[in-house]
Amino acid sequence: MPNKLSLFLFLMSADKILQSWKKKEFQPFYWLEGDEDYYIDELVDYAEHKILNESESSFNLTVFYGKDADWTQVINACKRHPMFADKQVVILKEAQMMTAIDKLESYFESPLSTTIFIVSHKGKNYDKRTKLYKTIEKKGVVFQSTKLKEDKIHEWILNYVQKVGYSISVKSVSLLEEHIGADLSRIATEIEKLTINIGNKKEIDEHDIEKYIGISKEYNVFELQAAIAHKDLHTALKIINYFEGNPKAGPIQMVLPALYSFFSKVYSVYGMNDHSDQALKPFFYFNPIALKQAKSMMKNYGYQGMEKNILLLHHYNMKGVGVGDSGTDSAILLKELVVKMLL
Repeated sequence: MPNKLSLFLFLMSADKILQSWKKKEFQPFYWLEGDEDYYIDELVDYAEHKILNESESSFNLTVFYGKDADWTQVINACKRHPMFADKQVVILKEAQMMTAIDKLESYFESPLSTTIFIVSHKGKNYDKRTKLYKTIEKKGVVFQSTKLKEDKIHEWILNYVQKVGYSISVKSVSLLEEHIGADLSRIATEIEKLTINIGNKKEIDEHDIEKYIGISKEYNVFELQAAIAHKDLHTALKIINYFEGNPKAGPIQMVLPALYSFFSKVYSVYGMNDHSDQALKPFFYFNPIALKQAKSMMKNYGYQGMEKNILLLHHYNMKGVGVGDSGTDSAILLKELVVKMLL
């Protein structure tokens, strides 16, 4: 079992690790693992470019890639002493592709205090039952990067924009969320693109999203969802016609899961005793626009109507992947779906 100190280190978050690095407080090694690349990449990028200054990096930074790395070379690099610096940094990227990675256990058992060893193990967590993992847990820092839950993406975007010194409109958050989904690395990249392009502005709005990212503020999944909620067939068909002429804006493979996610939440509300705004806000990620759409949908469709809509989504999702359909165009399938929902 790990002692109290190693247990604290084991539970460190990405932010705490970064804060400690900025204070020049280091542990001998860090094992970064999990299925969310964003936080692992953030830590590795900082370690590679910020822990050492430019002159120190020339002699004291070594980067290996798991597919090509030999365990003896990695250990030998870690055992070297730094030149003209207090610390050296050794990074092993894509460690999940390294053969005989368990051979590193001997180094983890007795790491050098002058080496900062960063291991990036993406895709899944290493087997906790192994001797290697138990040694890592006992002697160093393990950071587990897990996929963000769907109901946390809205909040994550708001926090990230605030972190980089900007604010963002609620509708803009919804556009990013619906269009990009849970790909945190891509969301961060698009936000960076926005902050570079909007000049002296400090608030990101839907006009910026449309101009610099290419997500139309009028013709997108979020607005299609609103049109369906309000039973506005004319607007819904206009949006689908836009998708037909701009296939990347609304592929059926993106539209149907987004609609299902929202519809299923609305459907679940019928199982709640309290339908007040206060009770429903957390359910719709404190997004007032999504809450308004949900209440309109409940009013316009009722329980049976929502049940029918979800069954239709399932049916047309099967058609969209070719089950029971001979290759009907995606736009036609979407039009058929919307007409059956609204009429």
